Amino acid sequence: MTIPQRTVVLGTLGFGTIVDEETSFRILDRFVEGGGTVLDTANNYAFWLDGATGDESEAVIGRWLASRKVRDQVVISTKVGARPTVPGAGLEAAEGLSEKAVRAGIEGSLRRLGTDRVEVYWTHIEDRSVPLAETVEALAGLVTSGKAGAVGASNHAVWRVERARALAGDGPRYSHLQYRYSYLQPRFDVPLLSSAHVHVTSELLDYVRSEGDLRLWVYSPILSGGLTRDDVEIGAAYDHPGTPRRLAALREVAEETGTTVNQVALSWLLDHEAGILPLVGVSRTAQLDEALGALDLTLTAEQRKRLDEAAL
Repeated sequence: MTIPQRTVVLGTLGFGTIVDEETSFRILDRFVEGGGTVLDTANNYAFWLDGATGDESEAVIGRWLASRKVRDQVVISTKVGARPTVPGAGLEAAEGLSEKAVRAGIEGSLRRLGTDRVEVYWTHIEDRSVPLAETVEALAGLVTSGKAGAVGASNHAVWRVERARALAGDGPRYSHLQYRYSYLQPRFDVPLLSSAHVHVTSELLDYVRSEGDLRLWVYSPILSGGLTRDDVEIGAAYDHPGTPRRLAALREVAEETGTTVNQVALSWLLDHEAGILPLVGVSRTAQLDEALGALDLTLTAEQRKRLDEAAL
């Protein structure tokens, strides 16, 4: 199944933990009913919560797929590399990206998801302790065997992505990239709230535009509600003069279009020149409806220009 050119990806990080299974099923049902097709998960969501193992999100999706019989209607994207090998540990004990870890990772994910393949398989974080060629070869084997339709890199340095693609030669290579990005732009001299997050840079956007065969997925596009809610901390990296100007521009365009601030921010991403796929995590169907509503909003050239220039 192909990924639509302009679509909202459903992030499922909280399914089975923050979001109970019944609610997760309702969200998944509504997503498909609303024309959504792309689901994003990982083999470690959400291991850092008390009592969680990292199995939860994939397992909930697997039970939903088995119950609804809709496997051929959805694109499944999952990840390997950041699952702790020691219960209770963090990323310092991550499984990594050795051939053994990659092969074991896909088998575990397929078992939990109850499927024989995933459309996109990601290396979740970098692992510089393993030769890059070993990871590239292991991923290529998954594509060749049909267990993965395509492979992607999440939170990697751009030069590492380019080197991996060169090593792959004419074989299966990274064709999807996933990073943090939103309409609000952080300072790069101040850390993000999550140390594991890698933000989109102008260099990365230039790389995606120049290559032609890369799809850029972005997480935290509405900053977990931080565009509209004062009680959501977005972090010191966004504490600079450009942020209030950008927020004011979002509100202005939202009022003009009769939509919400979040919908304007998502529409700005959906029609981005780099061909971005915004990934939205939700805990209620109302939040999902708002996100899907952004697909019906097309900003005018003048509105996009205003948004682009708001922080200049």
